[in-house]
Amino acid sequence: MPAAPSLVPLGRGQLATVRHLLPPERPGPMIAQHLLATGNGSCLADRWPAPRALLVETGGNWTLAGDPAALDPAALAGRVAGFVEAPAGFEPLLRAAARELHEWPRVIFTLEAPGDPPPGHPGAAEVRRLGPGDARSLAGLGSETDWIASTWGGPEGLAASGTGWGAFSAQRLVAVSCPFFVGEAYEDLGVATEPGFRGLGLSTACAAAVCQDVRGRGRVPSWTTSPDNTASLRVAAKLGFGLQRHDRLLAADVPIPEPAVPPPQP
Repeated sequence: MPAAPSLVPLGRGQLATVRHLLPPERPGPMIAQHLLATGNGSCLADRWPAPRALLVETGGNWTLAGDPAALDPAALAGRVAGFVEAPAGFEPLLRAAARELHEWPRVIFTLEAPGDPPPGHPGAAEVRRLGPGDARSLAGLGSETDWIASTWGGPEGLAASGTGWGAFSAQRLVAVSCPFFVGEAYEDLGVATEPGFRGLGLSTACAAAVCQDVRGRGRVPSWTTSPDNTASLRVAAKLGFGLQRHDRLLAADVPIPEPAVPPPQP
């Protein structure tokens, strides 16, 4: 059996020299831009020098760019697994490479104008910026929420970045928001709340603080979710985000996440 075609790893600096292969930055998933901005992730090319196609990954999120004809399905099979953003021309390649490929509808919002003052948070919860000393708290998040650190290389990376905000209840970290993807003009927010602490306004308070930080860095906050994630849509609306576009991701050999079930409204 012939060996699968090999791909060439590119460093962050090499990716920067071939960024003309990437589509223009826009709100939403910014996988390659996040790697360039933060160093978190990896990049593969069909060849070096003068690559024709790129595969960039961070935290299980992929972007494919360039010429699909430069790639072979055998080179992607078993390698590209996760949520994929790619032009339509890459879909036949992905279908040939993946065991399962499903479409995940997405909706993208932006916060273009300065919003109202951040909403307060209820009760005795403490909402504050996360720092290097919070890595252990981030590592203690449950399986439904620990994804929040994935694009920062894990809990230590997110904690060290200083970009996250968390809500603590009795010294336990129960909600987190951070820039999940960082670009040059936009930062796409992620937010996660532990079961049992949803519907209390903690996500909104954390995300509001992150939005202020993003604006302070001269960038525009964006928000990506699925059309059926009512809890996420509600938080985006509270913060003043406006619809930017409808889109999709391709889920390659991974299940499409179920939206968190919000608690009953009083």
